[in-house]
Amino acid sequence: MDKIRIRGGRQLDGVIRISGAKNAALPLMTAALLTPDPLVLTNVPELADISTMGKLLVELGVGFERIDDKVTLTAPDGGSTTADYDLVRKMRASVLVLGPLLARHGVAKVSLPGGCAIGARPVDLHLSALEAMGAEIKLDGGYVYASAPKGLIGTRIVFPKVSVGATENLLMAAALAKGTTVLANAAREPEITDLAECLVKMGARIEGIGSDSLTITGVDGLHGATHAVVPDRIETGTYAIAAAITGGSVELKGARLDHVQSLAQTLAKARVDVTLTPDGFRVVRRNNRIRGVDVMTEPFPGFPTDMQAQMMSLMTVAEGAAMITETIFENRFMHVPELARMGADVTVHHSSALVRGVETLRGAQVMATDLRASVSLVLAGLAAEGETVVNRVYHLDRGYEKLEQKLAACGADIERVAA
Repeated sequence: MDKIRIRGGRQLDGVIRISGAKNAALPLMTAALLTPDPLVLTNVPELADISTMGKLLVELGVGFERIDDKVTLTAPDGGSTTADYDLVRKMRASVLVLGPLLARHGVAKVSLPGGCAIGARPVDLHLSALEAMGAEIKLDGGYVYASAPKGLIGTRIVFPKVSVGATENLLMAAALAKGTTVLANAAREPEITDLAECLVKMGARIEGIGSDSLTITGVDGLHGATHAVVPDRIETGTYAIAAAITGGSVELKGARLDHVQSLAQTLAKARVDVTLTPDGFRVVRRNNRIRGVDVMTEPFPGFPTDMQAQMMSLMTVAEGAAMITETIFENRFMHVPELARMGADVTVHHSSALVRGVETLRGAQVMATDLRASVSLVLAGLAAEGETVVNRVYHLDRGYEKLEQKLAACGADIERVAA
């Protein structure tokens, strides 16, 4: 199992091109199940999760072709409607095949999903909403059995809490339902906007894109389209913090500042400047120490839960203290003991972590526990004195394309080591 070795203390200086968003590409890939025509996606990152989704779609009978960053998906009539455990267990986003399969074929059998071990993320919101649209749902042997032999029927669905996955699943299901569906208290993440805009290109009728109330008027069928995946806002934020934690200056090429406003505002309070450039924006730490800033994770447009671990790494070397509160997932402070091995001073109490900044972190052997926690340890290693070795980096490969190469090109002393 590969490791990443980092010798810290180097300022980053240069340009990093931001890849397409994994969390946008995955639902876009499942949207191919809604039509027999080819769906062409560009700016698709080359990641383990993308490969897993591709294998799952192939198992469902979808034609899959990748050339560089372009993926062509074709789901002919007569494909399988069963998503088996062996693939679904590897990635939570696999549950997104449920809505499209049910909407197009009237039946689906999908294994309950897996993914990162960051707490319970039940699919009950997906299932209850599909039941409200007339689906019959049964759970048996770890599988969801769903059927709607007469088709799904549009209705008004009020999500009891904001859920990105449920919003995406129902958005796709409603595109082929009979009548009009309203999704109230819908998630507003840029990845959902990206999915909605792609569905519109495919012939869907959707109003309220970008808001928390989506109105979908079902159509009889969708057609193929070509769509570019939005840049990855979490990768953007991660490299922004890499610049800040090393006291460097990095331009994030292709990044969208409007997708990371809450992070940019937090960085400004922490004495980090973010300025627009013709191709993205530049992140520069001012000539003084990072200031401690309190953070609370919230659904978009609030501070993203997927940036919480990275922000904690930055706060470990801040002047003063910072309170970081996680409101989205439980069990998402598993990186804290690993940061403590590097000299961080963090006290966890329920859903909050008090981070008291230290002058310097020290390199150590650390263990990645999930995708975002793993990259937080890389960030800490960039700032630490001495050598840091991050173990179990397969988590990183699920969400960061060419991470070592991108950081090394900006001056980081970082390499992947085969175990």
